[in-house]
Amino acid sequence: QLQLVESGGGLVQPGGSLRLSCAASGFTLDYYAIGWFRKAPGKEREGVSCISSSGGYTKYADSVKGRFTISRDNAKNTVYLQMNSLKPEDTAVYYCAAAFRLPVQAMCVMENYNYWGQGTQVTVSS
Repeated sequence: QLQLVESGGGLVQPGGSLRLSCAASGFTLDYYAIGWFRKAPGKEREGVSCISSSGGYTKYADSVKGRFTISRDNAKNTVYLQMNSLKPEDTAVYYCAAAFRLPVQAMCVMENYNYWGQGTQVTVSS
């Protein structure tokens, strides 16, 4: 059974950091592009950051550029999202998603991702 499991969310003060993990089971991530998306209350789900299957290409939403870093460790079958300088507006449920052999130009388009995790809550508040 193909499964993605997010972890690492929690409550953090503004300016703090968190590292989210997306671990795959039932399949290897080697040929999958991975995206991180988030859904805040009252807002549409949006793309945060995406990485190609090779790790050679990454994309970031303008709102997180310079603060978030996506990376992958295929040996551990895991993708990470390092989030620094967190702001209250980063509060959301964060989801990771996988897409098989996704072209770079199609990255971060939600409809292109086939497998989704259950999400992990990130709350930025003092």
